[in-house]
Amino acid sequence: MVSREQVLEVLRGIEDPEIHRSIVEMDMVKDIDIGLESVHVQVALTITGCPLRGSIEQSVQEKLLSLPGIRQAEVEILTMTDEERAAFTTKLRGGKPEATSPLLDPDAKVQFLAIASGKGGVGKSTVTANLAVAMAAQGVRVGVIDADIYGFSLPGIFGVKDQRPTVIDEVIIPIEVQGVKLISMHFFVPDNNPVVWRGPMLGKMLRNFFGEVHWGDVDVMLLDLPPGTGDMALDVHQLLPKSKELIVTTPQANAADVAVRAGLMGLRTNHEVIGVVENMSYFQCDHCGTKSYLFGRGGGREVAGALRTDVAAEIPIAEMPVDGPSLFAPDSVQGKAFAELAKTVAIRLDLTPVGSAKV
Repeated sequence: MVSREQVLEVLRGIEDPEIHRSIVEMDMVKDIDIGLESVHVQVALTITGCPLRGSIEQSVQEKLLSLPGIRQAEVEILTMTDEERAAFTTKLRGGKPEATSPLLDPDAKVQFLAIASGKGGVGKSTVTANLAVAMAAQGVRVGVIDADIYGFSLPGIFGVKDQRPTVIDEVIIPIEVQGVKLISMHFFVPDNNPVVWRGPMLGKMLRNFFGEVHWGDVDVMLLDLPPGTGDMALDVHQLLPKSKELIVTTPQANAADVAVRAGLMGLRTNHEVIGVVENMSYFQCDHCGTKSYLFGRGGGREVAGALRTDVAAEIPIAEMPVDGPSLFAPDSVQGKAFAELAKTVAIRLDLTPVGSAKV
């Protein structure tokens, strides 16, 4: 007959699909009844009607049937009581009953990288999303905060506009797509309504993204900032004094001029600008490989020179889908450019080898 310890050990490898923590570690296994050739296990989920119930139930049953001598395995799915759910969320927060901001802990090893631009329309959010996916593909654990509270667009770029994060007793589980953990104001605004907020409320929402979201293991947190030098950019500079910045521009002189202003704001608050991304840099012919500079040349170099850094990447222009995700295929010209940018950013953030930061 197998022992209770054997059952717990075999179930320890099963993770809750949303929080990516062991169901044993999170005390979700509530009761174990062992017979000669059978075992009955109760597993408590956080909410009634959990959409991942079937997946968890199947995984538990398969693990139980792998035990020596077990021919029958029964899994009973329960819903946590209020007390059990409170203990669950406290454990998620590292033993702290109240919402905290572990991302802001001075001892946290997570790196912050703000993606900034001087003006809208330069593809800053597209750069953020594709850089995040490329870094995740290279083994970096990436979180993304869509800090563009008025102009949030990352859920659409990632193709998850219709999804909503799971909320467990005020703890928010971010959406995960292609290995990237994402949170955005979009998920909390019904029917695409406009956000009509003043500066202090913006800062509060940003703090909520830091403190009330369970990010788990992350090595780098990308922040997609609003264009310009407004309240949200100021809040980021004050909250994250050690953050670094990546400036996005296009080749045109007008875009370059305002991008310099965004970069100078970062420098004046002691944020290191680790490079400039010139987006829509050129069009490359699929057949002959010839490059056509549709918007001129030199904007990225101009910004880099003014900010005493370099051009970290020149991203070629591409036709974007009218609807659906705006993520480039890894084997496309753009995908390869973002893969190189991801390597450059990882080196400049000292993310090779990948670090480990639990928050």
